[in-house]
Amino acid sequence: MLELGQALSRRFRAYRADWRLSAFQLVTTALPFVGLLVAMGIASPHHHGLALMMALPAAGLLVRLFIFQHDCGHGSFFRSRAANDAVGRVISVLTLTPYGHWKQGHAIHHASSGNLDRRGRGDVETLTVDEYRGLSRLGRLGYRLYRSPYIQVLIGAPLNFIILQRIPRGASYRDPSARRSMLSLNLALVVVFGLPMMFVGVWEVLAVYLPVMVLASWIGNWLFYVQHQFDDAYWERDGAWNFHASALQGASYFKLSPILQWFSGNIGLHHIHHLCSRVPNYHLQACFDEAPELSHIARRITLRESLGCWRLALWDEQRRTMVEFRELNLRSA
Repeated sequence: MLELGQALSRRFRAYRADWRLSAFQLVTTALPFVGLLVAMGIASPHHHGLALMMALPAAGLLVRLFIFQHDCGHGSFFRSRAANDAVGRVISVLTLTPYGHWKQGHAIHHASSGNLDRRGRGDVETLTVDEYRGLSRLGRLGYRLYRSPYIQVLIGAPLNFIILQRIPRGASYRDPSARRSMLSLNLALVVVFGLPMMFVGVWEVLAVYLPVMVLASWIGNWLFYVQHQFDDAYWERDGAWNFHASALQGASYFKLSPILQWFSGNIGLHHIHHLCSRVPNYHLQACFDEAPELSHIARRITLRESLGCWRLALWDEQRRTMVEFRELNLRSA
C-alpha cells in the first residue's frame, strides 16, 4: 500500500492547475449563481415558493464554489499562491467560511486523518468503543446527540456556517491569525450583505440567501461525513499511522451521478484528493481513469449506501470497523 500510494502520488503531480480551466469554472459557476440570487430576489415577494425552488440549484452552485475555495486553500486552483489566496478570500464571502482559518484547519485534517492520537481538528469527532464506554451517562448522551444526522446536519451545519464561524473561540481565539481571518471576513460580510440590505431591505436579502446557505451547508456536511465515516474506514494509532494508507483506505470513493459530481466538484473522488491534494478538482477524474487499480482499493459508496453511513458512530479497535450504537448495546447484553 505504501509503495502504491507513493507511486500514484508521483504520477498525479503531473496534473497541475491550468488557469484557463480554473477561470472557466469560476465564470460558469459564479455567473449562474449570482443570476439565480437575482431571480430569487425578484420572485420572492410575489412567488415565494418559486424562489425556494430556485434555492436548490443555487445551493448546488454554492457547494461548487466552496470546492473552488477548498482548492485555493490547497494551492491547487492556480499555480500562483497570491491568486489562490485572493480568489479563496473572495469566495469565502459567499460561503461564509473564513479562508485563512479554514485553510489551516483543513491542512491539519489532511495531515492527521485516520490518526486516533491526533483527532480534534478539521474532522468529525469519532470515539472508540472503549472511549465511549468510559464516558458518563451525560457524556454518552451528548455524543449520541452529536452523531445524530438530525443534530449534526439539519441543525449543526447551518449553525456552524452561519453563526459559529463568526465567533473566535477556544483555539481560534488564542490564535491571532485565526482571529484576523474570522473578523476580517465578518467585516467583509457587513459590507457585501449590508449594502443590499440598506437599499432592498434586511428581510428581503435574508429571505434569498439564508435558504441557499442552509441547503448548501446540509449538502456540504453530508459530503464531508461520507468521505471518512464508513464501515471499514482507516484508523490507526500514531506509531502505525501512514499517510498513503490513510488516503487510499480512509477516504471513500463517493460514486455520484455526473450531474451531482459536477456540482460537488469531483470531491467524491476523495481518496485521490487525499493522496495528492495539489491536483485541482477538474483533473481528479483523469487521475482516477489513469489508475484503474484504485477501483479495487478505495471504499466505493453509492448515494443510497451513504444513508447507512449515518448509523455508524464508533470505531471498534479490536474488530477494526465502525459500529452502530445498537450493535454495541447488543454485544453488551
